[in-house]
Order: sequence, then structure tokens, then C-alpha cells
Amino acid sequence: MKPKVAFFDFTGCEGCQLEAINFEQELLDIISAVDIVNFREAMTERSDDYDIAFIDGAISTERDIARIKEIRGRAKILVPIGACACIGGINCLKNFYSMDEALKIVYGDDAKYYDTIPARPIDAVVPVEHYVRGCPMTQSEFLKVVKALLQGKRPDIPNYPVCVECKMAGNVCVFEKGETCLGPVTRAGCGALCVSNGRICWGCRGLVDNPNADSEKEILKKHGLSVEQVLSRFRMFDGYSEVAK
Repeated sequence: MKPKVAFFDFTGCEGCQLEAINFEQELLDIISAVDIVNFREAMTERSDDYDIAFIDGAISTERDIARIKEIRGRAKILVPIGACACIGGINCLKNFYSMDEALKIVYGDDAKYYDTIPARPIDAVVPVEHYVRGCPMTQSEFLKVVKALLQGKRPDIPNYPVCVECKMAGNVCVFEKGETCLGPVTRAGCGALCVSNGRICWGCRGLVDNPNADSEKEILKKHGLSVEQVLSRFRMFDGYSEVAK
């Protein structure tokens, strides 16, 4: 019997679900191996009977908390997909303001009609089994996680810095170009996509476990940068961890 899979969205742009739809041939292979029973972006049918739940988006209201707990209660395996679900993402930029101020900035005089709480990743509310990181989620990693789950295995996800993938790609270090990069402490798995295309790493995949802070400080000192300058860059995607400390 095929495992039943569901996709759910919370606070976010839903770009990670769009990535799943854009798999083309790979999506057909997935569909042949599972029964997708809930996927608002791709189908109208819905079911509350599912084994695996993929979660897109961050938690940002009390209603979200109740809803994710209900989903967690039904799912045997729960997997956040994308930066918003995995680490809070750009939604957590509002956490550096009071919630009343954040609502007024966004909605102006209509703020009184809305409510919100500090944004947070899925695992801040319920336990999760695995992660598919990135903004948007990395397609190859999603496929790796799905295949591992179907085989009853634990997916092998990198736990080393993006710098490793940058060197493998033959990239010139961004710091040597006079720019600031979060690659030395950001979890790899994206293939150094941004740096390979002429940009910097903004840390959308979150920190590696036990990041080498001393090494990062040495790099910053070498290039005349402060820890504070780098921390401000982390707020783009990983602001939740800073506020939660």
C-alpha cells in the first residue's frame, strides 16, 4: 500500500510547494510511489488521512499553532520544507519589533483587524523528523528525503559549511572580493548555488551544527569585518535563533 502524503502551507510565499510542482519528470516518479491526498496548490481533493506531511511556511498566529498540532497528531512523519518552515525565514524579521508595531507597519489603520505572534519555525511548536532546507527548498534534497523515507532510511543531509561546496565548484571566495558571506557557518546542500552565480550566501539553509565560530571570527578579522556586521546579515533568514536566545 502506497504511503499517503500531504502538503500544508502556513506563513510564506508558497514557493517551496511550487518547487515540488516544478519537478516535472521527478514529480511523476513520486506520484507513482505515493498517494498525494492533500496539496492545495495542485489539487482540489482533500483528506485528513495521511502518513507523511510536508509543511511550507512559518508559524505566525495562535491559529497556526493549533493547526500544526492537529497535523502533527495525524502524521507519522512531519517534514518542514524551505527556510520559513525550517528556521523561521524572513517572517522572523518582524520579531525585532513589537507585534503591535509590526501590524501597524504592514496594515496601517487596518491593523486592528489582524492579530499576530512572533514568527517561528515548525520545530519550535511540534517535533519534526527531517528538514528540506533552502529558500526555496532545494529540489535535489527534497527528492533525496522522499526517496529515503520510501525506503525506510534516514536521509543523508550535509552538515558541513557551504564553503566546502564553493571550493568543489571552483569559486573565488566572496571575502576575497571584498563582500560579506555567511557560507563559512551555513549548512551546505545547495551546491553553493548563489555564490556560483555571482552572489553571496545569505544563510537561507540555517547554521551547521556546532559552527566554527572561532574560524569565522578569524576570517572576519582578516577582512576587516566585525561579528555585529555578520549577525545583521543572519537576520534575513535566521532571525528567530537570534531573538530566541
